Amino acid sequence: MIDKQKIFLIGYMGSGKTTVGKQLAKKLNLQFIDMDLFIENRYRKRISDIFEEKGEATFRELERKILLEIKDFENVVISTGGGLPCFFDNMDIMNQSGTTVYLKASVEKLTERLKTGKQKRPLIKDKDSEEMKNFIAANLAMREEFYNKATFIVESNDLFSSENVTDKISLLIEPIRTTT
Repeated sequence: MIDKQKIFLIGYMGSGKTTVGKQLAKKLNLQFIDMDLFIENRYRKRISDIFEEKGEATFRELERKILLEIKDFENVVISTGGGLPCFFDNMDIMNQSGTTVYLKASVEKLTERLKTGKQKRPLIKDKDSEEMKNFIAANLAMREEFYNKATFIVESNDLFSSENVTDKISLLIEPIRTTT
């Protein structure tokens, strides 16, 4: 195994970062970290509660603090929160610390996936289907500027074949793994 391998999976909520991240870590024999879960365990609060009690600005500061801690971890696949790359210089930090992979999904696919678990998602929990689709479209349009700075961009619309997404990522990062 290559020392210091670090892969950051970025993308909008619902793009498959956790699903693909777990599979990729297993395939590459790396550890897996879900940043949202890491934050919830560290602060002993759900992300939605942190948003509600402290506001988004405070959450983004906590998220950055955790990024600065885990950027030095080795041999790991890290699933980031959907907004993490879009605040401060977080995208630059991830690109300098490891390989970034943007899991890109369409507005329609994201809306479809997020309908079932929207109560856990502070930014969309109170929106009906049409409001949610419009919010995702507008929000994604703003975030893509940051997401597109990733080392690699991989289409993730079809997560039923998430192993195919994992295989694509493995093939893309193989040259990096062998030269690191």
